[in-house]
Amino acid sequence: MARETDHGPNRGHPKHGQREAEMTQDATDPQDDKGPFGRPIFEDPSARALSRVGVVDIGSNSVRMVVFDGAARSPAYFFNEKVMAGLGAGFAETGRLNPDGRRRALSAILRFAELARRMGADPLTVVATAAMREAVDGPEFRAEVEAATGLSIWIIDGQEEARLSAQGVLLGWPEAEGLVCDIGGSSMELARIANGRVGRRLTSALGPLRLEGLGSAKAMREEIKSTVARIAEEIGTGHRRLFLVGGSWRAIARIDMIRADYPLHVLHEYRMNPASLRTTLAHIGSRRIDELRAETGIGEARMSLIPTASLVLKHLVRVLKPREIAISSYGIREGLLYEQMPQRLRDRDPLIEACRFAEQKDARLPGFGRALYRFVLPIFKGEPDSRKRIIQAACLLHDVSWRAHPDYRHEACFDNATRANLGGLTHRERIFLGLALLHRYKNSRQGTRFEQMIQILSEKEVAQAEVLGKAMRFGAMFSAQTPDTLGEILWQPKKRHLVLQLPEAAEDLFGEVAQARFGALVTALKATPEIRRGADH
Repeated sequence: MARETDHGPNRGHPKHGQREAEMTQDATDPQDDKGPFGRPIFEDPSARALSRVGVVDIGSNSVRMVVFDGAARSPAYFFNEKVMAGLGAGFAETGRLNPDGRRRALSAILRFAELARRMGADPLTVVATAAMREAVDGPEFRAEVEAATGLSIWIIDGQEEARLSAQGVLLGWPEAEGLVCDIGGSSMELARIANGRVGRRLTSALGPLRLEGLGSAKAMREEIKSTVARIAEEIGTGHRRLFLVGGSWRAIARIDMIRADYPLHVLHEYRMNPASLRTTLAHIGSRRIDELRAETGIGEARMSLIPTASLVLKHLVRVLKPREIAISSYGIREGLLYEQMPQRLRDRDPLIEACRFAEQKDARLPGFGRALYRFVLPIFKGEPDSRKRIIQAACLLHDVSWRAHPDYRHEACFDNATRANLGGLTHRERIFLGLALLHRYKNSRQGTRFEQMIQILSEKEVAQAEVLGKAMRFGAMFSAQTPDTLGEILWQPKKRHLVLQLPEAAEDLFGEVAQARFGALVTALKATPEIRRGADH
């Protein structure tokens, strides 16, 4: 295991430098409000330079291309394709890249290069990790690929791989604190993260493909045990959270979900405690691979690595003693995108930026979410900022599913919130957001297919989500554009008293349907209502 270097694939890259300069020049723009409803980053021409970024990751087990598109701070995946080439298969015995893996990887990269040209996502950023950096014929294969495709390949060391993976976690969780652990086919990298920065980094040889080449189960266990002990000495124990990055870790998490009958099948931000994870690892050890594949649908190539990866994870959790384990679907590829972002873009909230982008793209009245948030906020003025940002997100998303059939719009809203590719959002927050949006379009949740998922929330959270949904439902009905300028809600929580101040100019808007929606909000709050007509606003 070695310490860090600090030379990334974009250090000195002219396009990156140009973007940095443009963003810096724009930083003093007086319109650039950094508040929750400031000017959307994706409207900035310099940020739009990041709107279609192509990345290829040549790993020991797989070769993948991702093209990011959308809001620069919280991008969508315009294209995502993986080939399980197996470049590192047999490396422990031969010290060379797998011949069939070379053929399959070259074929995949040729396809990716052509696709990128057609998508307008070139030049691709291409990185290669353990297999190519350590194989005797790695330089030869690099030259072959570059000659065939015209691409430039960055062969990064283990410490740089750890840094980029950790940056991928920070892309989704700017406030993340703990230890990032990224497992590939031939290596495993670790990095501390805190205060939005990557700290100490380590690399090890604990990749399943490499371990399986040691020749015996005993040798493999001894190597895992001794390496994990050295990791603990160098990077410490008792971390607040262990963030797991990599396909093998995600496969283990999927098995944990199925074993526990967990209702939300989103791997990103899925959390496990050490006791639950130990039970799942024992479950994996007691089952045949074909049985696990039948239960989970995990591919054969990936599943073949799971028994060895499980042994590594078992020792890691036992020795490092993290308080919680979280799965990150963001890793090295997202870290490469983060690498190209100037700091002021990194500082934006990924959830709010994604919701603003969705509103701009899909809502009937882009910008209405700002007015709706101001209108409903008095009901939630005592909530912490962590809850207010979810309320902001709900107001921004309240109308983006309007094209769905009216009979199923509430379901489309719930599905959108709980299954969308959003960063900076825990599973509980996803479900809270989905439930609030469900109640934006439907008074009752009885009989919906989401009841098991909603049980993840506390009774207080369920009640608050319903209140938020019905507040949005009233605000959207009361005024087509600016409810915050045509009326004001005052909430006295101790007295359970809800006041609607209705200026004379808005009295005609408070018609029969609007009154019914206000009544539903009063009921959800268990409040006594008061209408103050002709009140100044």
